[in-house]
Amino acid sequence: MNPYRGKRALDLLVAGTAGVLFAPVAAAVTIAVWLDDGAAPLFSQPRVGRGREPFTILKFRTLRASTVTRVGQCLRHTGIDELPQFVNVCRGQMSVVGPRPLTATDVARLGWSDAAHDWRFSAKPGITGLSQLLTGRGARSSERLDRLYLRRQSLCLDVQLIALSLAVNVLGKRRVRRWIRGKPCGRLMVTAGRRRMSVRS
Repeated sequence: MNPYRGKRALDLLVAGTAGVLFAPVAAAVTIAVWLDDGAAPLFSQPRVGRGREPFTILKFRTLRASTVTRVGQCLRHTGIDELPQFVNVCRGQMSVVGPRPLTATDVARLGWSDAAHDWRFSAKPGITGLSQLLTGRGARSSERLDRLYLRRQSLCLDVQLIALSLAVNVLGKRRVRRWIRGKPCGRLMVTAGRRRMSVRS
């Protein structure tokens, strides 16, 4: 389950490119969030990283008093609220592609606090990934998707998942996920090098 050679280089390349391309978007979002309710545009929260080491994740704030704001609805729909996480990637705390970054509460709720689930934290969490794109819900679904990714991770697979994530930014999560689930037999076929793997939606 070790990452392939070049994964860190891909992380830095994508993070640097995204920083340039999305700079105007990030600036506009910062202003929009501030104008919406006058509060700080960034939200930070402790998450569990590689080797179960804690780190602080960055996101654009989408909630006010536990309620999704008007701007927050748009940010969540497109996944743009996660743009600040490229800072976490540059810091080496996250990868662009990897398992979903969980809170300590999530880990306890899913029952992944024991040593038997250390494999889940053998890699850096990712901004995107199979679980994030296919909305794995519940311990069994999320575990299956995370284990599948860690076993089959490759440059080819990561590039495809990044491309799908860009489509989410443009078209929205629901539309892209509907397209993925509309594949034959209700499966997303992903080519990883010469291997093909299927994930039931």
